[in-house]
Amino acid sequence: MNSLNLESDSTGTILTLSLNKPESLNALDDEMIDELSQVLANLSTNRETRAIVLTGVGRGFCSGLNLASFGGSLAKDDSRGRVQAGMYFQKRLAEIVLAMRRLPIPIVGAINGPATGGGLALALACDTRVCSIKARFSAAFVKLGVSGCDMGVSYLLPRIVGPTLAFEMMLTGRIIDAAEAERSRLVLRCTSQDDLLGEANGVATQIASNSPFGVWMTKEVLWSNLDATSLSGAIDLENRTQILALQTSDSKEAASAFIHKRPAEYKNT
Repeated sequence: MNSLNLESDSTGTILTLSLNKPESLNALDDEMIDELSQVLANLSTNRETRAIVLTGVGRGFCSGLNLASFGGSLAKDDSRGRVQAGMYFQKRLAEIVLAMRRLPIPIVGAINGPATGGGLALALACDTRVCSIKARFSAAFVKLGVSGCDMGVSYLLPRIVGPTLAFEMMLTGRIIDAAEAERSRLVLRCTSQDDLLGEANGVATQIASNSPFGVWMTKEVLWSNLDATSLSGAIDLENRTQILALQTSDSKEAASAFIHKRPAEYKNT
């Protein structure tokens, strides 16, 4: 792949997925959108990978949409009409965020530099994030004369930092530096550039040490219960999921390992 680098760790359980267009600060163009979509589709049925670290090559994490790519996509599909072609492209772009959300494998964002516009959306779509001191965050859509609500940002950002800061970021397009991102809990923690991947891999390793099905269900129920309309509804979903998880072989292995004070050997069965 030209737009992405994929590298597994020595155990084969942690995958580092790097956006690889450093000359544009990893801006989202047609090629990267297609490759990201394909990789996420392939990972949806992957039983070996237990955690993913998403980062960028070079100085940037992702500088958002490559506007030339957007214009090119509209121009080459005139038969749809401008509005129709734009909506097709918009849905194709936003589907990446939905695919990250649906993926049973947790994604740890390692935000190494600017994450603006669509790059912010990718960072927010990760299940948790760490950043380097060089990271910068901006909901830049409003600076382009369009709505600040795009690629799931209007849903994800208020749930992560609260509505007050989310409204201000999205209405102004202001840049948030790494220190403010850590204070506002936009990221889990901030570290040096040299330590960033080690920090992200540390989180990923802790995740991967747990049973695959338990991790999958934890991610799924957490996201679902962000939208729960009541505590009782959230608990109902938790109850059913726990009983389902108890039927797996890995659940029995976890209990045996705990009792005998030994590392668990999970088989994802």
